[in-house]
Amino acid sequence: MKDDSKTKKQLVDELTELRSQNAALKNSITVSVSAELAVDEARRYAESIVETVREPLLVLDADLKIISANRNFYRTFKVTPDETIGSFIYDLGNKQWNIPKLQELLEEVLPEKEAFDDFEVVHTFQDIGHKTMLLNARQIYWKDTGAKTILLAIEDITERRKLEEAHNNLAAIVESADDAIIGKDLAGIIVSWNRGAEIAYGYNAKEVIGKSISLLIPPGHPKEYKELLTKRSSGELIKNYETQRMRKDGKIVDVSLTISPVKDTSGEITGDSIIVRDITERKRLESLLLDSEEQYRRLFETASDGIVLLEKREGKITHANPATEKMLGYTKNESIGSKLQDIGVMLDTSDFQTTMQNLNKSGIINYRNVKVETKSGQHIDTEIYLVDRAKLVQCNIRDITERKLAKEDLKQAEERYRSIFENAQEGIFRSTPDGKMIMANQAMAKMFGYASPKELITGITDVARQHYVNPEDRRKLKEMIEEHGFIKGYEAQLYRKNGSIVWISITMHAVRDEKGHILYYDGIDEDITNRKENTERMRKALGATVRAIAVTVETRDPYTAGHQRRVADLSRSIATEMKLSVDQIDGIRMAATIHDLGKISVPADILSKPKKLTDIEFSLIKTHPQSGYDILQDIDFPWPVARIVLEHHERMNGSGYPNGLTGDNILLESRIIAVADVVESMGTHRPYRPSLGIDAALEEIEKNRGTLYDDAVADACLRLFRERGYQLS
Repeated sequence: MKDDSKTKKQLVDELTELRSQNAALKNSITVSVSAELAVDEARRYAESIVETVREPLLVLDADLKIISANRNFYRTFKVTPDETIGSFIYDLGNKQWNIPKLQELLEEVLPEKEAFDDFEVVHTFQDIGHKTMLLNARQIYWKDTGAKTILLAIEDITERRKLEEAHNNLAAIVESADDAIIGKDLAGIIVSWNRGAEIAYGYNAKEVIGKSISLLIPPGHPKEYKELLTKRSSGELIKNYETQRMRKDGKIVDVSLTISPVKDTSGEITGDSIIVRDITERKRLESLLLDSEEQYRRLFETASDGIVLLEKREGKITHANPATEKMLGYTKNESIGSKLQDIGVMLDTSDFQTTMQNLNKSGIINYRNVKVETKSGQHIDTEIYLVDRAKLVQCNIRDITERKLAKEDLKQAEERYRSIFENAQEGIFRSTPDGKMIMANQAMAKMFGYASPKELITGITDVARQHYVNPEDRRKLKEMIEEHGFIKGYEAQLYRKNGSIVWISITMHAVRDEKGHILYYDGIDEDITNRKENTERMRKALGATVRAIAVTVETRDPYTAGHQRRVADLSRSIATEMKLSVDQIDGIRMAATIHDLGKISVPADILSKPKKLTDIEFSLIKTHPQSGYDILQDIDFPWPVARIVLEHHERMNGSGYPNGLTGDNILLESRIIAVADVVESMGTHRPYRPSLGIDAALEEIEKNRGTLYDDAVADACLRLFRERGYQLS
């Protein structure tokens, strides 16, 4: 009983405990219900946010299955909730979302970073086409359940990219344009400046952006800018406005401006776009065209040919120059409006349009030997050219009457020349530079023993080898012609057909093309064999005369005779060393042989005196050049022998005798004998002293070369002794 029964106090305590537990239970239930209500409220709040976001959103579970999507996702990608919720994202839309880049982001990037931002993905969907998307994702962990979800935001930026691409393309076009494209605001401040502007004006963008457009306007155009703004403000189109602008370097350039207003999205004008084209070159060409037109007008007015311009429909004359009136006698007013046949020009142009068609194809038609009747009834010979000039036809009329007469005269002259060529006594020929005979007259053939010119031409194929006794003569001839253009009276020995030798005097010149290249040689050969033989006989006779004169001197002074022979030999050798002509060398040798002839007038005892001469005696000796000259001056030598004898004691500086001549006033022949005379005199015995020796003689010449003695002659003499081994005989 004791156990079954409880005290009142115990019962009250138990009741109180039960009530407390009941209250706690009620409170727990209330908290739980409140938490569930809060979660539902948060979920509804989040879903409301998702639904109101403009970008498409997806919520995925940890297995990448779609838990939910907002209506903008369905609207954008053309899918329904039924086919979306619970689907594996890659299977969505018949696997259209199986995008490799998306798979990489969700399976590799997101697990590692728990979020990614602004990843751009480009994909072509079957239903909606090409799309450019910007993806953002977050992983969300739920503490109460431990579940993981993924929030995937998809921003469709396809149109933005298209606009950006269009903007970039436009910017690239502007930047790469050849024309300058400049943007400015309403205050005239430059806000954009392309590469073309840099080239046109010389400023880079940094130098001009933010500065006034007036920077580019040259002095003298102060009101132009305001006038242009006024025109633009009034709605007037400003296109291809030609003016001038100033470059950074101060150079003024001609430009063409096109100004367009720049408007904002509300249509308000915010500035201007200015396209600037440099037309300096065009202006220069226009100026040249004007000059060309002016030149054509002057040529038209001053041409010696008659020129008329014809319209193309009927061939009526629209212009006629003064030469036409002078040539045909019709005034300008009489010609204009007429046709060619009306002014005496009878061309075969009965079908004028056919002629125009032919002219259009060829550009020019030439009519030769056209008889034209002038207003006075006179007939003249003409050449007529029709030239296509786009809208008009230019007709040139050239009077060739005098030319035809000249041509006839030329024909007659050619016939006369042919007669001279065939009947000349001299041989006339033409040969190529390589030595082939290509033309010859009958006299040429006869001169060399051939029956006809043809036989000569075919028989001689190498002039130098077959024709010249010394082929070196042919080479010398060509060199002289190359230097001087021609050669006259060159004497050489040539072979006849039978092998005999003749002396020929050759006169020849070169005929060249427009580039200066030798085409052939034209020449005349004269047989001078008889003359050469007569000359040789005369030379021998003259030599005998000179020797006779020398013998006369020897009878009075044997020493002088030996001296003259040695001087003559040394003079000849010096002249040969200097490469003088054979004829000149012969003259020097002849004069040297008798250079002391004047000593015949000097007393013999003075010439052979074994002591030093007194001043009076030496003054007598110094008269011998003049005495020799007086004896020889009337003898007709082929060389200036008398003058050479007179000058052989003259010196280059004027210190010689008898006339104190200087430099080139002394004959070269005299200068040669002067050096030879000194060398021989010092190198041999004299009546009044023994030989000084050849070394002393050469030292004298070397020391005074250019002062007393000609330097070229002195050098040749020194070479003979020191390099060639010459000795006085």
